[in-house]
Amino acid sequence: MGPPPRIVISGIGVASPFGAGRECFWDHVRRGASGTRRIDEFDPSPYACQVAAPLPALSIEHAPRPDIHPDLDPRAVDDVLRDRAEAKRYSRASLAGVIAAREAWADAGLRIGEPGAGVIIGTGGGGIELGEKQYREFFTDGQKRVTPYAIPISICGMLSSEISMALQAHGISHVLSTGCTSSTDATGYALGLLRAGEADVLLCGGVDACVTPGMIFGFSRMRVVSTAFNDVPEQASRPFDATRDGFVLGEGAWMYVLEREDRARARGATIYAAVEGYGSTCDAYHRVQMDPEGVQIVRAMRMALDRAGRAPESIGYVNFHGTSTQLNDAIEIRCVREVFDGYADRVPGSSTKSMVGHPQGASGACGVVTTALALQRGFLPPTINVRSLDPACDMDVLPNEGRAAEVEAALCNCLGFGSKNSAVVLGRAS
Repeated sequence: MGPPPRIVISGIGVASPFGAGRECFWDHVRRGASGTRRIDEFDPSPYACQVAAPLPALSIEHAPRPDIHPDLDPRAVDDVLRDRAEAKRYSRASLAGVIAAREAWADAGLRIGEPGAGVIIGTGGGGIELGEKQYREFFTDGQKRVTPYAIPISICGMLSSEISMALQAHGISHVLSTGCTSSTDATGYALGLLRAGEADVLLCGGVDACVTPGMIFGFSRMRVVSTAFNDVPEQASRPFDATRDGFVLGEGAWMYVLEREDRARARGATIYAAVEGYGSTCDAYHRVQMDPEGVQIVRAMRMALDRAGRAPESIGYVNFHGTSTQLNDAIEIRCVREVFDGYADRVPGSSTKSMVGHPQGASGACGVVTTALALQRGFLPPTINVRSLDPACDMDVLPNEGRAAEVEAALCNCLGFGSKNSAVVLGRAS
């Protein structure tokens, strides 16, 4: 038996706090812009945390529509897509996911109705914003404004269905919801299916849109979100800084096409990076806290490296989970140091969450997209808002400024509620 087929990222689409589009996202992240602002979608004044990095208003027209496969009836497809274009039929998460998916599909040169295509994505809350709104209207307006679509639109499983309908993809259509590691786990799941030949091409990634009164209140009660920077929102997400006081809730959709390298090259697609290895473990420790010993965090990273056939010394960049919470940032750095040992002081890394906040189940996908673009374009984005590096986080976290670098491989780290840990290794396109 020969080596497994090389699986690559051949298309990328994004809807982020900066707006729709892959290039919009990369431009802001490359120069270290902040997507955090004072919440204006609702009155945040009753809550201790009043800042977030939410999606802006988006329309389905913000993303290109891929070509239609010649075997399909264009009029029938147009009828389906026209029906799906009504904004009221989407949760905010579904809309962002479809926009990013369409961009990724078109970027890869794939068509609506592509044979052998499927969808595997990750999310934490699904359409929770629509569900929360509908419950609020049920109890305040006596059922008068509750849509009959309230349940199907708001459940997590609908996200992949909406994308499958938008792409007319008739293969697997699954959603993983494993907390913050959801989209990293979706990537690992997709990698296994593609290597086994059980799918030809998969739209993968993650989406979450959880900036709601209930979520802000709940996270404030947990004391895990930032409350000290309400007057200067752009400074609130500050991973590894000594004054960090919690994460900033973010939103967004980061989608990518995964397929065998030979298939992508035969079509002339852009190869952003290869997905080389994936590892996942559970601390089995606590509902919301990491095991301070970090044994299983270390094991997940080593598992991903081993499965990629990579030694730590071959890794030139780490995309940290880096949430901006006191305990988690310090534990993660210590675990990365253990994995890289004497090489740790020579490997740079950064937290994209310093710019886009913490998009929950989409965190891993955000890291994968950021890292794939960094590998392809030879530039490592910064961790912003690092004014005074915490001595417990003493690695090269690319403070405040990015750096040009040709990197052969990178590690994307993801840690989540429920003691879950996942990691993915990406390699530069050959």
